[in-house]
Amino acid sequence: MQIRKYALTDWLPTTAKEVKKRGWDELDVILFSGDAYIDHPSFGTAVVGRIFESSGLRVAIVPQPNVKDNLQDFTKLGRPRLFFAVTAGSMDSMVSNYTASKKPREKDAYTPGGETGFRPDYASIKYTQILKKFFPDVPVLIGGIEASLRRVTHYDYWSDTLRPSILVDSGADLLVYGMGEQPLREIVKLVVRGVPFSSLKTIKQTAFLQDIKKPLPKNKHWEDIWINSHEVCLQNKKAFARNFKTLEVESNRMIGKNRILQENGNKILVINPAYPAMTQHEIDAVFDLPFTRMPHPKYRKRGPIPAYEMIKYSINIHRGCFGGCSFCTISAHQGKFIASRSKKSIVKELEQIVELEDFKGYISDIGGPSANMYQMKGKDLSICEKCVAPSCIYPVVCSNLDTSHKDLLDIYRTVDNHPKVKKAFVGSGIRYDLTVPSYNKKTNPEDLKTYLEQLVTRHTSGRLKVAPEHTSERVLKMMRKPSFKYFHEFKKIYDKILRKYHLKQQLVPYFISSHPGSDLEDMANLAAETKAMGFKLEQVQDFTPTPMTVSTVAYYSGYHPYTLKPVKTVKDRKAKLDQWKFFFWYKPENRRWINDKLTTLGRKDLLRILFEPGYHKKSEKNKKEKSKKKKPDNSRPHYRRRRS
Repeated sequence: MQIRKYALTDWLPTTAKEVKKRGWDELDVILFSGDAYIDHPSFGTAVVGRIFESSGLRVAIVPQPNVKDNLQDFTKLGRPRLFFAVTAGSMDSMVSNYTASKKPREKDAYTPGGETGFRPDYASIKYTQILKKFFPDVPVLIGGIEASLRRVTHYDYWSDTLRPSILVDSGADLLVYGMGEQPLREIVKLVVRGVPFSSLKTIKQTAFLQDIKKPLPKNKHWEDIWINSHEVCLQNKKAFARNFKTLEVESNRMIGKNRILQENGNKILVINPAYPAMTQHEIDAVFDLPFTRMPHPKYRKRGPIPAYEMIKYSINIHRGCFGGCSFCTISAHQGKFIASRSKKSIVKELEQIVELEDFKGYISDIGGPSANMYQMKGKDLSICEKCVAPSCIYPVVCSNLDTSHKDLLDIYRTVDNHPKVKKAFVGSGIRYDLTVPSYNKKTNPEDLKTYLEQLVTRHTSGRLKVAPEHTSERVLKMMRKPSFKYFHEFKKIYDKILRKYHLKQQLVPYFISSHPGSDLEDMANLAAETKAMGFKLEQVQDFTPTPMTVSTVAYYSGYHPYTLKPVKTVKDRKAKLDQWKFFFWYKPENRRWINDKLTTLGRKDLLRILFEPGYHKKSEKNKKEKSKKKKPDNSRPHYRRRRS
């Protein structure tokens, strides 16, 4: 196959010169983004732009507009015929700009050369406010993960305040939350017909503000649920926590049927129910749009874009995650129901990748939000339609969930057998608990064994990433993660595979410190238990509260949003740093501090585990000797007691 050479017009235009090159004298939609423009299906800005284009609109993208000069980036393309669209990018701008300790990040993965300073704080708000200043009569539509997770009263960690819906602060006319393809197509269809933007009140998966005195738009298929007002939330943390349960329950429905309403001053926030997850045909159609799969040529002299380099040779095979982890925003944005691509669509993308000019034969990732959820869904969908549980695999794996890995194995082997592929890796993290037979009880253990052997022997690049997150049963319950005993079982299975195939590979577990419910002794136990397993932890992070998660609500309010029982959380920087230090017990500079802390806690027993050479091996040997002594004497007969 001949490698295709792209012309500048193969990308959506980003300047007036590029618009003119296409022969356009007017634009229908102008899209502003906090990310550099990478024309690839893994990046939301490109997907939204191509959705507009496929609907027949003339669309341009203004990536990373400058908000520090005379603001000419906001006026250079003029006034669009229909509306402006705004997104902060593939990440919340505050997560992108700051670390968990609120320090500015040294790199921005979505900017050429990894440079920082090209994305303002609260980008969606900033961009919209500027557009409203220059074009007050032109509607502004906001979306993306920042707008999606800030659509209602939410806690903002970086300002340490409770903020109203992003619609209030930005002044935007309409908000699309979650995966935007379905609502965007409906919006475009209506505005092209001539329906005023102000009349778009009953489109699924959108939110807007309206005057409190006006009657609510009618929809006979929806019921209304009122949540505590923004003003009540400001005064009552428990009321704020109570709101979250309603929001999560409604977002976890397979078929949305309830409209959520919240008073914000003299306005009412209206959040319409969501669309069901995309069908296989719908998600295939998105990946079939005419992406160049490359960054815009304007960035050639500015250096590589880290986020693009990471996914350049990867294949995203599904969206959504039914894990429901308390600290994670994936299900809040992508949904808990899995939207899987067809094998045909995946193979088509594979063919595009292997023909890239600098492809060396290595696929960096065949994955998704959780890499091993491809094609998993309910066996009886009528049961799923009634379910509002936040997780399908916690506290147990749902008996109605089909967790077979056979379809995924077929994808792995198909990619692996391609003549131009030397190696295909799974770089995304997997849900290890789904591969442990004692936890995933309804699936054939041999199928799980086959999957894990294929994964470890053929698709692991020396390091397999998994996320037990903690060792404390209490903290894991708060996280909606399974008992750490299942990680022990997983490691035994993993090590057995390594021995069987004579492999030297590393298991890389992820852990979180300072999560709500976690105290210093929990972290000390974590350090001791992981050390005893042979780990020196690297992939660790301090809990970062992000909007729209159970953990963030508990962090701010002090209450679990489902039980409304108090939850203790460390908040000051020193206390968080203290928990963090236990990850790195092996660093000499931490040893004296850990010694003092464990002595104060009355846990000198952990000091021996952490610092006494060979202690773990000695204790294991002692356990074996004790178990031998406890074996029953089989020389004496045993009699079964008769029932009276």
